[in-house]
Amino acid sequence: MSVGSIVHGMDDTERQASYRCDITYGTNNEYGFDYLRDNMKFRVEDMCSGPHYAIVDEVDSILIDEARTPLIISGPRRSPPPSTPG
Repeated sequence: MSVGSIVHGMDDTERQASYRCDITYGTNNEYGFDYLRDNMKFRVEDMCSGPHYAIVDEVDSILIDEARTPLIISGPRRSPPPSTPG
């Protein structure tokens, strides 16, 4: 059984290695932002956490029941916004 951890400041390669472990420890912010960043990727192989994962133990109470501040991430626009008639 392999164990990894996710901490602030890791690059995508390090995060991918940790997520490939059988068990990965991390904070709610790291998991939340990894999820958001992965949804901005164009290819599954570029994702850090991969398409399948489960959160186990009492982390769900932090992420779901006690969530007070939404996680926000932004990226470049894919296309210019439509112009409005003047």
